[in-house]
Amino acid sequence: MDENNQVRFIAIEGVIGAGKTSLAKKIKEKLNAELILEQFEANPFLEKFYNDRKRFAFQTQMFFLINRYKQQQELNQENLFTEYLVSDYLFEKDRIFAYLNLDAEELNLYESIFPLLSRSLRKPDLVIYLQSGVERLMYNIKRRSRKIERNLTRSYIEELSEAYNHFFFRYSTTPLLIVNSTDIDFVNSEKDFEELYKQIFRKDRGLTEYFKPESKRIG
Repeated sequence: MDENNQVRFIAIEGVIGAGKTSLAKKIKEKLNAELILEQFEANPFLEKFYNDRKRFAFQTQMFFLINRYKQQQELNQENLFTEYLVSDYLFEKDRIFAYLNLDAEELNLYESIFPLLSRSLRKPDLVIYLQSGVERLMYNIKRRSRKIERNLTRSYIEELSEAYNHFFFRYSTTPLLIVNSTDIDFVNSEKDFEELYKQIFRKDRGLTEYFKPESKRIG
């Protein structure tokens, strides 16, 4: 497909419940791409963190950092000849959680490690940030009813949403598509998905683009 020539590696981001994995799987099927999924269930500290953020933040953060690094490092070694790659996370977003949850001493240690890991990793050709309202995020989290997420509070999602917006509105490392995903359903509506897909592979897309689909009520 000619329109895809410049986009081989797509990373999808967004707050918990934004639909990152669902969109990654849809694009994977469309392109017959290699799919890289964040292994959050492998983190033995995550559920404890949701119950006690302060106590388990550092363990949770460092496990994710090393696990994500190992997974991304494999892309450099094993997927050089894969035509398309789609990931449901961006390695650099690890810093969002670090600055949100770690204290000053922990953050200093984290920042002594993160640059050493990140500089050798492959960068996406395009990052998609699914920006969604808190009501929609809470609705999605409740609907999918994951045991590990049952103690997530609205205040944490609000805090996380603000941190994501701050990060991505200043992000310039790679091309970025910011999608207002509050009122679309790219999982169940093929029309919504195709509209978004066309935006992803627009030939005239700039370094940072914003996509606000036609508003419709979800849920």
